[in-house]
Amino acid sequence: MSPSATFRDAVERSDLEAISSLLAEDVVFHSPVTFHPFVGREDVSRVLELVSQTFENFRYTDELTVDGAEALVFRASVGDRELEGIDLLRFDDDGLIRDFTVFVRPMSGLVPLAQAMGEKVAAAGLQTSRD
Repeated sequence: MSPSATFRDAVERSDLEAISSLLAEDVVFHSPVTFHPFVGREDVSRVLELVSQTFENFRYTDELTVDGAEALVFRASVGDRELEGIDLLRFDDDGLIRDFTVFVRPMSGLVPLAQAMGEKVAAAGLQTSRD
């Protein structure tokens, strides 16, 4: 099973422990709603847990592979807003996710996501690398 398939399986099972184990210790997570990334397995795992509490009807629809990266295309909703996005994953030599970038569209879905996540991230005391 490819690293992205293993990650996809863990996400689809909502297995947060398995997801965390697939992240490199110094993973960098680029959020669609913050300029500076979150860094480190512990913080990124917590952000992903908050995302899992925010998205409704989350499902992956496609997988794409390019040189050095794999992308998982998803659809979800936040409240009454539908959105689609891409989890762009780059792996280290051990097959762990070293760089994780999320893209989300349309803006009408991104805004409620940003509002919901902003509140949860602040309440959890998480900070980006430059906060």
